[in-house]
Amino acid sequence: MPHQTDRSHLVRTARITGSLYLGLAVAGMLGFLVTRPRLFDSGDPGATLSNLTHQPGLAAALVVFELLIVLTQALAAAWFYRLFRPGDPVSALGIGAFGLVNAAVILVSAALLSAADTIASAPFGDAANTVQLLFLTSGELWTAGAVFFGLWLIPMGTAVLRTGWMPRALGWVLIVGGVGYVLNAFVHFAPLTIAASIGEFWMIGYLLFVGVRKTAEVRPSPLR
Repeated sequence: MPHQTDRSHLVRTARITGSLYLGLAVAGMLGFLVTRPRLFDSGDPGATLSNLTHQPGLAAALVVFELLIVLTQALAAAWFYRLFRPGDPVSALGIGAFGLVNAAVILVSAALLSAADTIASAPFGDAANTVQLLFLTSGELWTAGAVFFGLWLIPMGTAVLRTGWMPRALGWVLIVGGVGYVLNAFVHFAPLTIAASIGEFWMIGYLLFVGVRKTAEVRPSPLR
């Protein structure tokens, strides 16, 4: 069992990680699930352009939310790496790498949405179809990025299992959810991501309110 200061450091790191992960979840829900549907009409380019033109504040907010997703995803990836590196460095590296790749994908999406906002504020050419194409491409980037989001959940679950710092059930839920995210990118079957959502919010809650188990050891343990 590690010295008390070692566990205190883990708990502090866990809570910072949990706060960043919570920020990622909130930004994602407000941006992709709440704001985006109010602007983007998949069947009517003219309606999408009109929504952007008449709701400039909402259009700007969508770009801000996308950038907040990028920021919190990148920072959460770095802090997950810091958290799990002492106990499972390989999984920690996987979480950090896949999280950063997903953040980069969403950064491109944010740039496309910003371009759509710019065109809507000063239309030129076939503005409606151009804006629609930018939104469609942004959505496809989210779909493609889901592969890496799923891949970051798999080593996260593996790290939970190998370190023993959190409930084993949480580790398996994260792994199953990660696999579901990857598969959903190919077959678009929404129920595949349910386990991922459960695992994510369970992880956020555990990091914020528990941190790591009192019996946490700062050394890797075999995956059983």
